[in-house]
Amino acid sequence: MATASPPAEIYDVEGAASYLPLPSSPTPPRPSKKLLPTILLSSFLLISLILLLLTSQTPPSQLKLKLNDAAADHTATPLSRGVSQGVSEKVFRQVNGNALTFPWNNVMLSWQRTAFHFQPEQNWMNDPNGPLLHKGWYHLFYQYNQESAVWGNITWGHAVSKDLIHWFHLPYAMVPDQWYDVNGVWTGSATILPDGQIIMLYTGDTTDAVQVQCLAYPANLSDPLLIDWVKSPSNPVLFPPPGIGSKDFRDPTTAWLSPGGDKWRITIGSKVNKTGISIVYETSDFIKYDLLDGYLHQVAGTGMWECIDFYPVSLTESNGLDTSVNGAGVKHVMKASMDDDRHDYYALGTYDPIGNKWTPDNPELDVGIGHRYDYGIFYASKTFYDQNKQRRILWGWISESDAEGLDLMKGWACVQSIPRTVVYDQKTGTDLLQWPVEELESLRGDSVEADVKVGPGSVVPVAIDSASQLDVEVSFELDEEAVEAAVPEVGAGYDCTTSGGAANRGVLGPFGILVLADDNLTESTPIYFYVAKGANGKTESHFCADELRSSQAPDVVKTVYGSSVPVVDGEKFTIRSLVDHSIVESFAQGGRRVITSRVYPTKAINGAARVFLFNNATGASITASLKMWKMGSADIRQFPL
Repeated sequence: MATASPPAEIYDVEGAASYLPLPSSPTPPRPSKKLLPTILLSSFLLISLILLLLTSQTPPSQLKLKLNDAAADHTATPLSRGVSQGVSEKVFRQVNGNALTFPWNNVMLSWQRTAFHFQPEQNWMNDPNGPLLHKGWYHLFYQYNQESAVWGNITWGHAVSKDLIHWFHLPYAMVPDQWYDVNGVWTGSATILPDGQIIMLYTGDTTDAVQVQCLAYPANLSDPLLIDWVKSPSNPVLFPPPGIGSKDFRDPTTAWLSPGGDKWRITIGSKVNKTGISIVYETSDFIKYDLLDGYLHQVAGTGMWECIDFYPVSLTESNGLDTSVNGAGVKHVMKASMDDDRHDYYALGTYDPIGNKWTPDNPELDVGIGHRYDYGIFYASKTFYDQNKQRRILWGWISESDAEGLDLMKGWACVQSIPRTVVYDQKTGTDLLQWPVEELESLRGDSVEADVKVGPGSVVPVAIDSASQLDVEVSFELDEEAVEAAVPEVGAGYDCTTSGGAANRGVLGPFGILVLADDNLTESTPIYFYVAKGANGKTESHFCADELRSSQAPDVVKTVYGSSVPVVDGEKFTIRSLVDHSIVESFAQGGRRVITSRVYPTKAINGAARVFLFNNATGASITASLKMWKMGSADIRQFPL
């Protein structure tokens, strides 16, 4: 078993010249004139390598550096993708066009591919669709472009797993081959009926760019792999109702039983002007539908609601519930993906099936204005009920945050989150708890453990020989005397997103871990807490992820994510971070808050990646207890049909 560096190696700001402070701003490399010939030669070799790859046959298992016309023209502005067809923008415009100003190489780009997150072998992927469990196999369908690493030509990819970690790719489940879905087989959900039948409802984009709802079902229910799917001859089964725009009607949910138990209900997202709405239909056969009066819910000013999810959670048990459960001891979660800001919001509330109304517990924490599943990159999420283990599992689409040209060079874009269990937070009564499925722990290998006191302004290296694939669990105790003595902060309340990141110091924070860091901290991604003391003497805790120094390349988005997080009396500050190359998923306080980051380091990769504990507070020490595992790789490959 590896061990952490002893406390004697702590870097002390006040008394050690070897202290490595967190940089106050990114420091891009400044090559000297002596290095220019080397850089020119390296650039020539890189271009030669790309041309060689473009003119040779590369095995699918190897990295493909692809350049199309847009990627080759580094000044080109990428086309808008998706908006003209009525879905959210699929091009990441925070990065200026396709301008690739950094000398990326094959080693850097190859390193970015994840090892234990699900992703196809190549090309573009977005929303998770219709997850379900059938005859011992977990099924994941997803939005997929067969032709390129950018959005378009949307088909349903299909993969199966016995444990949600190791996956087999299967043939496409559905392709855009009918007039009602020729412009895309878009997002949908699965419903398993009491007799075992599987109903798949999805949105099709017609030849006239109208969003309609369609029905599909397995050709052979006895097939555990559900390889063949049949589109109903009755398609489309739903058109946009009066008053709803032709491009504002998409993403049907899993169905739940009506109060009489003889019909099924689904809800679909839409908008009226700038008010986001949830429309409900009732059906007995999934072909003919009745539109119920009113809306299940609506929130003014939130815009178009996509990918609605609606499901019950138990107030007293730690297990999940079937989608049709309601009654005493149950709350309902209403979740919507906001087209306007590309975030997934949820709220807890009470469902009245007779009145066809869902009412939030707290209107100030309503859908679109309150809690988010994830305060980083996470969108178009979908849950399903695992009937074997009685748990509700959440999937989410993790997009890229680099230039589109880089994705075209790599030949792939986007991953799925690690599947997470979802339960009601019985401690706060106002939150959900998300946690990686237990099966992920099967990938844990060698571990590091450390108990370290970290003084103000200190950075502690953790000895581990490979830090690109990690499962990190760490708890922190803040010096209570320092908290009591701390002077209240002046001005507006702390906000992770506008704070300037982990380099900006306060009396009681920031403190946490640095992942994907190099030895000199020229690149690092801090995951941390900041405790702010208000004028009333009370403290408020914040959980943040800082990408500002995550990469020296300018071709990627670098920002600070986060939010406030309740820390209940008696709780320590806790973080669990899953580091998998270019993705970091971090869970605070047992999953009360989650942040997913996409980072693209140029130095802190492979054997150069490091992990540190840090305390950048000015007036408080922390005691950190860390356990960290090296993670193996998931086996994701084609099924041997």
